[in-house]
Amino acid sequence: MIDIGKFNYLRILQKTDVGILLTDGETEVMMPYNHAPKVAEPGDLINVFTFLNKEGKIIATNQTPYATVGEFAFLEVTDESEDGAYLDLGIDKDVYVPKRDQKRPMKKGESYVVYVYLDESNGRMLASSRVSDYVEDKNFEFEEGDEVSLLISEETDLGFNAIINERYIGLLYHNEVFDDVQPGDIRKGWIKKIRVEGKIDLTLQPTGYGHILDTKDVLLAELKKYNGVIPLGDKSSPEEIYERFKISKKAYRKSIGGLYKDRLITVSDYEIRLVQED
Repeated sequence: MIDIGKFNYLRILQKTDVGILLTDGETEVMMPYNHAPKVAEPGDLINVFTFLNKEGKIIATNQTPYATVGEFAFLEVTDESEDGAYLDLGIDKDVYVPKRDQKRPMKKGESYVVYVYLDESNGRMLASSRVSDYVEDKNFEFEEGDEVSLLISEETDLGFNAIINERYIGLLYHNEVFDDVQPGDIRKGWIKKIRVEGKIDLTLQPTGYGHILDTKDVLLAELKKYNGVIPLGDKSSPEEIYERFKISKKAYRKSIGGLYKDRLITVSDYEIRLVQED
């Protein structure tokens, strides 16, 4: 069975006047010559992406789309109408977003994070910017502190929503984001907290005691490199700390607190100093 909107391994049957005829053993599919690899002979097994054309026929292409069915992607609007919008899928076939699937009205030239799916009524590919409708809210395959992949989906009053590992959704709070973050960005993140109701808090900085130990080593190395002084203390701004070490102020204070308890540094409002050995 051929999966529409996904990659399929199909065998070449023959070359025709209009293209190359492929099959999965049951269904025959046409691949136009402008969508075909330069070297293709009958009997070859090739991996191709399949979609339905305007006539409802299955077409194969060796072009690589930005997303396949079941995936999220950040796509640009190529055209809009009263009924919906067309997004650039990276191949010679745009994906359609009906009005009902637009969380906010889509504008030509703008880009949005969407989920690509199949219309059950006709098998055509569609997309939706209502991404929260297509994520799971239980059976999480991670724990607090785990590293995850994030696709920033949109900015909200609280922060930035992000798709986690292509399956879940979580939130990066504004007051914990010190870098330039934009919808469409793919970032490495960490699970900060899994709430009882299933909500997930995210962070762009590693968490846990192991990370604090690593940061302590980094700070000691920096202190030795810069004559025993780092001009960042208890009252330094989160932005200054993040700009230099790419960690939150909370993580920085935990690390310098550990160094202070080990009697390796002294801490003041706006700097830390390496304790000189006698």
